[in-house]
Amino acid sequence: MGKQEILDKLKDTIIKQDINGCAASAKEALEAGILAFEAINDGLAPGMKIVGDKFEAAEIFLPQIMMSAKAMNAAMTVLAPELEKEKMGEGKGTAITYVQEGDIHDIGHRLVSTMLGASGFTIIDLGVDVPNEKVVEEVAKVKAQKIVLVGSALMTTSMLGQKDVVRLLKEEGVRDKVKIMFGGAPVTKAWIKEIGADATAENAAEAARVALEIMK
Repeated sequence: MGKQEILDKLKDTIIKQDINGCAASAKEALEAGILAFEAINDGLAPGMKIVGDKFEAAEIFLPQIMMSAKAMNAAMTVLAPELEKEKMGEGKGTAITYVQEGDIHDIGHRLVSTMLGASGFTIIDLGVDVPNEKVVEEVAKVKAQKIVLVGSALMTTSMLGQKDVVRLLKEEGVRDKVKIMFGGAPVTKAWIKEIGADATAENAAEAARVALEIMK
């Protein structure tokens, strides 16, 4: 089986919510010489993108999303140890990742955190449904010289809180010490510009690339 066929198989197990099959496909990818980073970037991530799109279109519902997430977790159990070995350089900076207050959709968030870690960032994962004040407190206390704040929101209602985060960072006098990148289905470049953030990304792979770019 060729490289692309293996990656497509990995993607399909995510879409079909095949937990055991996803773990087996991840192992098959490694045995075929595919890097863990590639397996995530070109297999798991595209699969989760399709699942997310189907959820937005009301073609699938929360139970299916959760099963796909479990399948991804099963694959990550296989891939994570290899991903750690593949880390593409250290000292890229510190990434504070979180899901906006009022939002518990963490699949994309976890993928982004994984890809940022693989790209050499030190990850501080605050989790889901994180109050704005906690985000600002974390930024204030981190002593690293290079910090990127990476927040996600799947719903328009929770996305509005991103504007408050930027405002609170300014009020606390710590806006200038951090780059801000927001993502999620409703987030646009126009929104990023309006609220005074620095960047957005459409998927986990792009998030890692953009984060490296804005930290230069």
